[in-house]
Amino acid sequence: MDIFALIPQFSGLIWTLLAFVVALSVIVAVHEYGHYIVGRWSGIHADVFSLGFGPVLYSRMDKRGTRWQIAALPFGGYVKFAGDANAASGKDDAAMEEVQADPAALRRTMHGAPLWARAATVAAGPAFNFIMSILIFAAVALSVGVPRDPMTVGEMRALPFEGGALLPGDEIVSIGGVTLPSASDSAAYSEAFSSVPVEQPTEYEVRRDGSLTTVPGPYIMPSLIQQVMPQSAAYDAGLMAGDVITAVDGTPIFAFSQLKTAVEASDGAALLLTVWRDGETLEFTMRPKVVDEPQPDGSFQTQMRIGIAGGTAFEAATTSPGVGEAVVSGGENMWRIITGSLSGLKHMIVGNISTCNLSGPVGIAQTSGAMASQGAQSFIYFIAVLSTAVGLLNLFPIPALDGGHLVFYAYEAVTGKPPSDGALRILMTIGLTLVLCLMVFALGNDLFCP
Repeated sequence: MDIFALIPQFSGLIWTLLAFVVALSVIVAVHEYGHYIVGRWSGIHADVFSLGFGPVLYSRMDKRGTRWQIAALPFGGYVKFAGDANAASGKDDAAMEEVQADPAALRRTMHGAPLWARAATVAAGPAFNFIMSILIFAAVALSVGVPRDPMTVGEMRALPFEGGALLPGDEIVSIGGVTLPSASDSAAYSEAFSSVPVEQPTEYEVRRDGSLTTVPGPYIMPSLIQQVMPQSAAYDAGLMAGDVITAVDGTPIFAFSQLKTAVEASDGAALLLTVWRDGETLEFTMRPKVVDEPQPDGSFQTQMRIGIAGGTAFEAATTSPGVGEAVVSGGENMWRIITGSLSGLKHMIVGNISTCNLSGPVGIAQTSGAMASQGAQSFIYFIAVLSTAVGLLNLFPIPALDGGHLVFYAYEAVTGKPPSDGALRILMTIGLTLVLCLMVFALGNDLFCP
């Protein structure tokens, strides 16, 4: 075996692990800092703030008596508050005994603090994950901008099409006889694009220098790859953003809808794709995968997909949204991820879709590497998506997770007393077992699902 042939695979593995560790470390740091800072504001002292588990590589003590440390296993983290026996916030009976006679010291512990302080401290971790997601989504919206209204040509994309007469600055009035709606109505825009006759060249009615004129151009939704999805047939085959698919099994195509029809009709059989890349013609063979796609009504539809997203024949000119508009958009993005995740989980539980839709650490690591390889913006956006997922997971009412602790606090608020220490130990053991089983199940999906 030629050992040098393994170098690209080895470097790819290192890149994937590095991207995964960076993404996870950022998310965990924000989550745990939420616990720490709200606990501090609430009068609860933190003994340890740790990024990672296991042997400590670096640590320092701050002026408040909190030890900040980095540990050898960078797959999580924790804040150990005064009175905690472990990272899961189990009670240290011996430590609590020592402070029982000192009200001020007791108040500084996690288990001696008022209910409101404990609940706020626990809820802050997921809340900080959600806030980070919203801020990242908002920052992306501010940097990328929103389409100008009316739709305006910014820059033509590289396509194997000659004879087009669209120019940057052209305001699009209609395409193929279909009048475009306001750019702010994305659903109406999508419907208008799907109504455009599939023909090339396509007639564009544009406003240029204050006058209306009709010019030819490429079909508005060409068979162009704008994004390649991680862990997809297209990604595995080596397709790249910017590629244009010109034929499927020898049949010429120019529209993304034609490609979609061919993939859906394949029934999983291998397809030979002819691809135009920077003026060069290449061929790729790939087998579409079964994908459960969410629908607007919350249901799922099973389709054959190769894992690409298309785009328009030109980059639309953009304008910068206001900060408030960007934040609202960020909140809407985060809420869509939450509702989509809950809907997917429900459909997996009742058996409407495959449990293979649940990814484990290997799948998340592979996605981290793939998104990092597509650029900083894609990777940062993925961190925001993953941060929302981590915040949501931690709110599940499972003992050992933040949601489980909040359930205990709700019980205490209703009954006037917390669950007994014995009951808590049993419930925490059950919770840890459930979390471990879920991790093993997800890891099995990573290893054995197609």
